[in-house]
Amino acid sequence: MQNPNKKSLIRRLKIIEGQVRGLQDMVDQSTYCVDVITQTSAIKQALSNVEDILLEGHLGTCALAQIKKGDEAKAVAEILKVYKLKRK
Repeated sequence: MQNPNKKSLIRRLKIIEGQVRGLQDMVDQSTYCVDVITQTSAIKQALSNVEDILLEGHLGTCALAQIKKGDEAKAVAEILKVYKLKRK
């Protein structure tokens, strides 16, 4: 991974890890369902933000390097793969 935001991504992932641990505690303590769902939604959004940062980094580094080397087909295939994954 050649992402210049690596430290920021690690920090975000550690926060998400803490949120997931908190979610486990909420389920273990039989916390009100809507509160648990609210927390799962926050975790999904946080992961989506991480994906966005990773994709931006990939497009600006890896995909761009592939295109410059003349490997446009590989770059396009990867971009389409990520696009399809994000739509799910």
